[in-house]
Amino acid sequence: MTHSISHTIFNKFTGTRVLSLILFLAFGLGTFSQLNAQVTADRAKLEREKTAIQKRLREFDTVLKKTTDEKKVSVSELRAVNQKLVEREKFIATINKELQLVNKEINQTSSQIKKLNDELNLLKEEYAKMIYTSYKLNQGVNLITFIFSSATFKQFYMRLKYLKQYSDARKKQVEQMEKVSLELAEKQGTLELQKQDQIKVLKQEQEQKKVLDQLKMEQQRMVNTLSQKEEEVKKEIAATKKQQAELNQLIKNVIAEEIKLAKAAEKAEEKPKSAQPKTKKLPNTPQVKKLSASFASNKGNIPWPVDSGFISKKYGTYPHPTLKGISETNDGIDIQTTNNAPVKSVFPGTVTKITTVPGMGGTIIIKHGDFYTMYSRLKTIDVKSGEEVQSATVIGHVYSDEDGYSELHFQTWKGLEVMNPSIWLSSK
Repeated sequence: MTHSISHTIFNKFTGTRVLSLILFLAFGLGTFSQLNAQVTADRAKLEREKTAIQKRLREFDTVLKKTTDEKKVSVSELRAVNQKLVEREKFIATINKELQLVNKEINQTSSQIKKLNDELNLLKEEYAKMIYTSYKLNQGVNLITFIFSSATFKQFYMRLKYLKQYSDARKKQVEQMEKVSLELAEKQGTLELQKQDQIKVLKQEQEQKKVLDQLKMEQQRMVNTLSQKEEEVKKEIAATKKQQAELNQLIKNVIAEEIKLAKAAEKAEEKPKSAQPKTKKLPNTPQVKKLSASFASNKGNIPWPVDSGFISKKYGTYPHPTLKGISETNDGIDIQTTNNAPVKSVFPGTVTKITTVPGMGGTIIIKHGDFYTMYSRLKTIDVKSGEEVQSATVIGHVYSDEDGYSELHFQTWKGLEVMNPSIWLSSK
């Protein structure tokens, strides 16, 4: 009888039940750890995005602070505010994503706490049953009597083994309860920190929304002011269109002349040496091909022509920011930057043309194999025609208008085909 009682006790408390509890903790908490690791990785990614956006916002502030306080409201200023507004909205969207992740963390931690509480209660309940059953067993049979009343040595050994296993089961149960209790306390501490983080992010979101509202009011004020200057703005658009046409014709002429010279050189190479004209040959075709291939393979990785700034006028055709029914066309991009900012070559090449275009200031065209880059609105030019330049070579400094706005016009071409510079430049 006593043998069967002890055997029942062992099966009840050292068998499947305890094993399942241990497995639950091992795998259950492991799953939670994986979820937490993923959320942590997502938070880190959002922090990097926030840092990048904050850097761009600081650039906007730097550019705007360089202008005079008494400046008149201009389209350039409006474009800067518009871009700043876009970045501010991106920043708020990133904060909202961060808030969602914080809420997800809180929900996961709360779920872990509930499961740990349930597990701890279950362990306590099982342990109480073990103590109660042990008490009932000791009331009916003295353990010493139980061991030494064995009929055979084998029975004696088995009874000792059962009692040891039973003792070990109780010890494991206590250790497991202590482990769960510690884990529970740690999760509750984590939950408090996450709630504090939630409050912090919510406050940050509210502050950014206030800034955004102020920016929208400033934007609307500027739109209203410029709308009253419709004729003046239209004249500016017409002048810009004319300047753009002159620039395009300039670079087309330069490229066409390069193509003409290259074809002439090819024909000259086919003639006998004695018949070749005594003219300086262009770089050989393999070098041109190598440089062209290098430029083409760096799409999206080419450095910006200025260290700081933002695209104030994008490539293509789009509605004017204030005049309804009026469109603007840009064959390059305009980059607002700081006063007297150094302008750099974006890729190794040869300075092919240096000139001045009315309304666009100094202009430099650099050849990179079959590709060309053009830099306009320069105040100073620091290179010479025919000079070899490397990536990041300072070729000049940007011009600032009467209101203090410094804006570089930048174009990219492949042969006679104009391209969108934005897809070639690296992301900021």
